[in-house]
Amino acid sequence: MIKIADLYAGIGGIRLGFEQAFGKENVDCVFTSEIDKYAVMTYTANFGDKNIFGDIRRISATEIPDHDILLAGFPCQSFSVAGLKKGFNDERGQAFFEIERILKAKKPKAFLLENVPNLKSINNGEIFQFMLRRLEEIGYKINYEILSGKDFGVPQNRRRLYIVGNLDHDKVFQFPNPSGIKTHVSDIIEKDVDESYCLSDHRWNHIQSRMKCGSTGWCSYKIFDENEPYTTTLLARYLSHPEKIMLKHPTGNPRRLTERECARLQGFPDTFIIDRVQKTQMCKQFGNSVCVPVIRAIANQIKNTFFTEDC
Repeated sequence: MIKIADLYAGIGGIRLGFEQAFGKENVDCVFTSEIDKYAVMTYTANFGDKNIFGDIRRISATEIPDHDILLAGFPCQSFSVAGLKKGFNDERGQAFFEIERILKAKKPKAFLLENVPNLKSINNGEIFQFMLRRLEEIGYKINYEILSGKDFGVPQNRRRLYIVGNLDHDKVFQFPNPSGIKTHVSDIIEKDVDESYCLSDHRWNHIQSRMKCGSTGWCSYKIFDENEPYTTTLLARYLSHPEKIMLKHPTGNPRRLTERECARLQGFPDTFIIDRVQKTQMCKQFGNSVCVPVIRAIANQIKNTFFTEDC
């Protein structure tokens, strides 16, 4: 049985990937921390309410059980291109120090951290190198790689930075190779979608007029055909700004993704419960989550490298 701690857990995408890789019966999540009450609603609907805690800043390390693997998709807004790139000057950027605190105290055999690729380059790479030094000082051997969902069977070009640390320096960890699975946008499309998902004439005309004026940034739009291999990155603000990922409609204005399509675009199975919160929260939650198949592939590598005797 592998014991995991799930920090900044969101709706549990990283945990789900590990349960898929190790086998749900072989994973015991001894500690979960998530501050967003709506994310917790979805998390508990799918994983139960056992061992769930709130703000990690208010939890002593002595309250956290020993565990084998620490997981953390820590807040990325401080480091993202879409954000203000404030790094450690943003309160959310302080999340790394909470992770460091827990790693120092509990010394799990391995950890997986997830963040945006921009973390590597912000402040000319100084923040990322600082993080790596601090993790190495605790005793961890570090590997990191940028992987995209489109290379692991998910029709979304979602590039994210993954950091794996391990205490056993004699073992060599390698990130997974692309799966080679061909993807198409049609893989995630629902049938018989309600017309309410189509953009209104007013909204569609507004988007087009902004583009005709030469505007750039969030107002740029993309309409995807079901035969295209993948979409752009799903964002947390998708419901209010669906312009980046619209689907071609055979008879009218383009439409936005349904909530289930958002889940599928992140590789969540259709058995994953999503309707415990309002639609605005559903879209936000999946935009903030992870590509589960990428996590599963990394988790398999962690299992095969460090935990073969435990499974």
